[in-house]
Amino acid sequence: MAKQAAGVSHRAAPVHMDPEDVAVLTALSAVADPVRLKLIRELAGSADWTRSCGSFDVPVGKAALSHHFSVLRGAGLVEQRDEGPRRVNRLRREEFDARFPGLLDLLLRADGVD
Repeated sequence: MAKQAAGVSHRAAPVHMDPEDVAVLTALSAVADPVRLKLIRELAGSADWTRSCGSFDVPVGKAALSHHFSVLRGAGLVEQRDEGPRRVNRLRREEFDARFPGLLDLLLRADGVD
């Protein structure tokens, strides 16, 4: 069995869905979960690529959080990239708004987030 080099991550790069290829029911299902809605709202209030996955205050474990981010990527809402040991995120607001005009604005306004 080959040894892994110290400090080198061999995790797979995240797969991202183009919002143009997302069905409306997939998008609605992704935003219907309270944890995912909280992630979306926190990302909306943060600069792109400044939030690592572990920086969100949500009541789920690491595996569940990974699943929630996978659902958000699959709905075209979130893009992720690895920066060293951290996986950072951005809300794909412009692309998602082009596919589903007004949906994010409605979700973000519900708690007064602009």
